[in-house]
Amino acid sequence: MNVRTARRIGGSLLIASLIAAGCSDDGDDEPAVEETPEESTDAEGTPVELADDDALAAATTYADLVFAAYDDVTVAATELQDAIAAFVAAPTEESLAAAKQAWLDGRDLYGPTEAFRFYDGPIDTPDGGPEGQINAWPLDEAYIDYVEGDETAGIINDTAGVPEITTDVLVAANEQGGESNISTGWHAIEFLLWGQDLSDEGPGARPLSDYTDSPTAERRAIYLQLLADLLVSDLESVRDQWAPEGGEFRETFLADPGQAIADVLRSMGALSAGELAGERIAVAYDTKDQEDEHSCFSDNTVVDIVGNAVGIRMVYLADYEGIDGTSISEVVAEVAPELDADLRQQLDANVDAAQALEGPFDQLILGDDSAPGRVALLDLIESLQAQGDTVAELASTLGYSISLEI
Repeated sequence: MNVRTARRIGGSLLIASLIAAGCSDDGDDEPAVEETPEESTDAEGTPVELADDDALAAATTYADLVFAAYDDVTVAATELQDAIAAFVAAPTEESLAAAKQAWLDGRDLYGPTEAFRFYDGPIDTPDGGPEGQINAWPLDEAYIDYVEGDETAGIINDTAGVPEITTDVLVAANEQGGESNISTGWHAIEFLLWGQDLSDEGPGARPLSDYTDSPTAERRAIYLQLLADLLVSDLESVRDQWAPEGGEFRETFLADPGQAIADVLRSMGALSAGELAGERIAVAYDTKDQEDEHSCFSDNTVVDIVGNAVGIRMVYLADYEGIDGTSISEVVAEVAPELDADLRQQLDANVDAAQALEGPFDQLILGDDSAPGRVALLDLIESLQAQGDTVAELASTLGYSISLEI
């Protein structure tokens, strides 16, 4: 086990107590992320059920939104692929900057799509879902390329062990031998574009010479291009499962509208309370280590957080350009108006709080607990946990049982 993996596991063990301490009003020592609110009922003591037609309408709108969002991300990833191709063909400061901007543009669109996870859909089904190839983190830089203090580290410099860099080699290497041994996806591309973030003032500053004068420049360029190609292929495979015509998962999803709504609520609650509040913010809050932030090389983590918060709200309100239809909020408002109003208020407040974070994230996590950045992060952790609890309560009110665990 490497140092980063050990630190992450240790941090994760402290997350439950951290969130419970921040969110519990009764001193209960049980981790808040494991609690599921007691089932709420109507005045007659029975769960309120959505009409089948309403559930189908909301589930269909959701499926349309998911396809549209993944289609937009795939287009952005293709633009990144093109920008990287232009860069490796003619590496200049300008073409490197263009590739970085294309990565940032793609992340803007990808972040909200993470609200489509956590119910074994096409992105993260146990039977071959590509999420681990697309967005796994945290990434051990030394698994891929040189790092400060070790100029010969990584797959790129291991010409004896990895004589030829191919897509098959990179896929096989992903998470081989450890969860931080990440070799593919957004963050591997990020590292190969920015390099290590060794500055308190800004992101990583990989020199252009890594792609021009280095003995391994050609291998690095091949690696980067293959990563972009694989990212596009993986995103296409997920998008196509949601296609209005011929989308295999979409057909299965809509065949049981009640279960579909339960799955959507599960994804909202698990991302809010477990993944975003816990893994993505609270781990780094606890360790104060920039290696535990999501997009540490580009200093894009605050944007990631905003994207996730926006995605949760987007799913509930069906708020996506070009999407018309029935939102989950609309059908819930008919049967549980107070819960709907409460959740909508929390969703708006958490998006606003995320957008108000004054990054970079690696500076927000530093200092004592009274430092403004740490106060803002803990407030957001608590609010996202409370939002997850509201989602779980709403699910229970509708007769569904969901878990917030990830």
